[in-house]
Amino acid sequence: MVDVSRSPSPAAEAWTVERDRLVGIAYRMLGDYGDAEDVVSEVAIEAVAAERSSEQAVRSWPAWLTTACVRRSIDRLRQRHRQREDYVGPWLPEPVATERLPEDVVASRQLLSLAVLHLAEQLAPDARAAIVLHRAFAMTASEIAPILGRSPAAVRQLISRGERRLGSPEPASASVGSGAVIRQLVSAIETGDITTVVSLLEYDAILWTDGGGRVRSALNPIFGAERIVRFLVGVLFAQDAVRPVAPRFRLLAANGEELVEIVHSGRRDVVHVDVAPSGRVRGLRQVSNPIKLMRV
Repeated sequence: MVDVSRSPSPAAEAWTVERDRLVGIAYRMLGDYGDAEDVVSEVAIEAVAAERSSEQAVRSWPAWLTTACVRRSIDRLRQRHRQREDYVGPWLPEPVATERLPEDVVASRQLLSLAVLHLAEQLAPDARAAIVLHRAFAMTASEIAPILGRSPAAVRQLISRGERRLGSPEPASASVGSGAVIRQLVSAIETGDITTVVSLLEYDAILWTDGGGRVRSALNPIFGAERIVRFLVGVLFAQDAVRPVAPRFRLLAANGEELVEIVHSGRRDVVHVDVAPSGRVRGLRQVSNPIKLMRV
């Protein structure tokens, strides 16, 4: 990464001040923290080049940096969508330990949850950018329009369609009840209480497992509470031929919420438990690709 923080130029000073916010934008758009940091570093290089050029005058560096970050993130999304065709199994966002996230990123937890980041993958790049800027950074359609090169009316349509796809933002208090359900689920799995595990899942719950071809995982989503339980039992309690070892569970803080870490069979999984308003689990997202577990 190019270090521009020591430069006294307006572009460098603005980038230093805005860096954490830019990382928050890029990570929410990409779901990959490494990619987000790369994008923000590229924006720094672009800003220095723009400042040295006599062809353009920059009135507001924060606005310029935001526009450059969003547009580079959109380009990265389009490139990644083409690469995703070769990815083995479902793709899930990269979890990041809450303590490693900049304060500016954690301050607004909108669009930070792994469940919402995963849902946002269904949106077109421009729509995802509009939702991120509107929901997480409270920008209006008129403010977003010049960034995307669209009219305010077109941006409002992008936001409206994106909101319908993602659903309404969850209240901050939702995580309190979710924590109790997560603990119940972990306890039931640890003790082999299959009946309780099934009762805690919605009948049409879904499990996604992301091994990226590096560790064994389901190549397609698993639908239904009973099928999910059979899969989990088969994977977590498979006995080592030499020395049987029970899986180890612990809770950890990532993306501003609680995730479950499971160590078993010589591997490590991090699982996001998506609790519905009913108080039952509607989705499980299991990240097993070791490359995606380097920041959690």
